[in-house]
Amino acid sequence: MALEKVLAISGKPGLYKLVTQTRTGFIAESLIDQKRIAIGIQQNVSVLSEIAIYTLAEEVPLANVFKKISEKEDGKTTAVSHKDSKDKLEEYFFEILPDYDEDRVYVSDIKKVIQWYNLLVKNDLLNLEEDTNKSDEEE
Repeated sequence: MALEKVLAISGKPGLYKLVTQTRTGFIAESLIDQKRIAIGIQQNVSVLSEIAIYTLAEEVPLANVFKKISEKEDGKTTAVSHKDSKDKLEEYFFEILPDYDEDRVYVSDIKKVIQWYNLLVKNDLLNLEEDTNKSDEEE
């Protein structure tokens, strides 16, 4: 599945898979417990394909960051957890993206990226070739 169908919903933990649209919003399924919820159009929703990480030179699409993590971890879940210490998370992220902007990328962002990557790998939803090809075409 492409990252266009994976959502982060403000105020809700984890990630959600877009199931269908309704007149007043859409139905999403949690990747954590597979429960479906109705999301209204007034809720703040982010599509993972639209998220980018700040670097000193440019913004790097999240799909490219996931690809770098996948290459480092051989397609498996990360060696660090999103619950690890601030220093350990920053050190790990620096290995993945050495030129990330430390002033604009907070530890909470790093935690989300690692948690989301692990969740996508566990649910076998990370199709990196498809996503990185699309982000390359958009540039």
